[in-house]
Amino acid sequence: MTSDAPARVASLRRVTTEATVDDAALARALQPRDGVVLEDEGASGTFTAAAGPLADYRRTMEVEATADGRHRVRQTVEYRLDLPFWGLLFRWPLRRHLRRLDPRAGAPWWAPPDRLDPRAAGTLAALCGLSVVVGYLGTVLTQTITFAADEFGAGKGAQGVALAAVRADVVVALVLVSMADKRGRRRVLLLSATVGCILTASGALASSLWFLAGSQVASRGFVTAAAIVLTVAVAEEMPKGSRAYAVSLLAMSAALGAGLCVLLLRLADVAGGWRVLFALSLLGLPVVLAVARRLPESRRFVAPHRQAGMAGHGRRFWLLASSAFLFNLFFAPASQFGNEYLRTERGFSAGRISLFTILTATPGAIGVVVGGRLAERGRRAVGAVALATGVAATVVMFAVSGWPMWVWSVVGSIVGGATVPALGVYGPELFPTSLRGRANGAIAILGRVGSVVGLIVAGQLSDSFGRFGPAMALLALGPLALAVLVITSYPETAHTELEDLNPEDAPPPRPG
Repeated sequence: MTSDAPARVASLRRVTTEATVDDAALARALQPRDGVVLEDEGASGTFTAAAGPLADYRRTMEVEATADGRHRVRQTVEYRLDLPFWGLLFRWPLRRHLRRLDPRAGAPWWAPPDRLDPRAAGTLAALCGLSVVVGYLGTVLTQTITFAADEFGAGKGAQGVALAAVRADVVVALVLVSMADKRGRRRVLLLSATVGCILTASGALASSLWFLAGSQVASRGFVTAAAIVLTVAVAEEMPKGSRAYAVSLLAMSAALGAGLCVLLLRLADVAGGWRVLFALSLLGLPVVLAVARRLPESRRFVAPHRQAGMAGHGRRFWLLASSAFLFNLFFAPASQFGNEYLRTERGFSAGRISLFTILTATPGAIGVVVGGRLAERGRRAVGAVALATGVAATVVMFAVSGWPMWVWSVVGSIVGGATVPALGVYGPELFPTSLRGRANGAIAILGRVGSVVGLIVAGQLSDSFGRFGPAMALLALGPLALAVLVITSYPETAHTELEDLNPEDAPPPRPG
């Protein structure tokens, strides 16, 4: 299926504002706008869109003088917002923005820092829709393994080994993301998401912990590939001042999918209920089909670009690969063993674990949004501070109980959330188009090695100490070292075109 044009036509909407204003306010209202939409002035009192995300746009001003020397103004804005999946979410703030007679110049807080065109806005919305599915698929094993292990009679050490074994998925992912460099982002995204839904659902049939882990190696490979290519595709489609913002939206969409999994976790309190969460992965297939109807191929993949090898990109590769290792050394066990910690050390039921995760992780969206905005001004400082602070808060969370555990988890979620857009955008930014998928797939391998080491160490040490706190404190040295690396060695990429970061992708000079 191919789709460069929308599969449906959104309805034309109208918003009308009436007011009585003085001369100064009238003069401002009659100026072309420079906000979500950049206006062109047409016939007297009529404005159309020169640029912006709206498929159709027209603003008409009717002015009538009043007896007291003021002016009665009637402003009518007609527009069409063709935004798949998320149109309802943006409808109210957009209407509020367009209704104003004197809106502030520049993008409102909820819009991208750069003005998007209809294609970029629609593509970002479609990718975020797919990210919801990928977020669920990537979370279900993490959320359910403690209950599956309990049914199969496996301890923490066995869980650590099983979760480490699942990290072999990156081999499958590397093959798929390499295909994305040759065949295109769209094809690999849709294939990976489709197969990922089907294979993840097979976990519902597991007869042992090792059967469950084995069934998820292939499925997680497709899911990991989809997650990597999502970030690549969104970076290739966005303007230079909105890449981190777009990555933050992908992260929040994935968090929504993960949150749906957490919300359903109370099913695990019923014997064998964890299997239902795997089976529900099949509900992602209709979403993938809907995305396939709206998602075009990445602009930069379609544009002419040179074939590049790894030669000359080694420093960037090893910088990001070592970063992935240090990052996952801590965050993989912190995530994978979170439910085990709450169930065994704090006595939480599945329902209470679900409540804890929702109430403490949901505020992380604040950090992701704010971090995405701040990262468009400068990546390194935001990434380093958020990383160090988020890790410290998470370590404390594993060491305390009662209400302080809830508070520190919230702090870690909010502050740590800013690392996602600040650091997550570097992978696609620092490699040329023909190498972007392969390089990020290879980086993921080193990240998986860090996950394996962290999971095994955390599992074994927690069995030795009888609790997770000391193990997490030791593993926190990894991301703290990464924070130093970010400040001292990372380049600053904010507001820089990908072609400037990667000269191989620069268009050939025009003859003459």
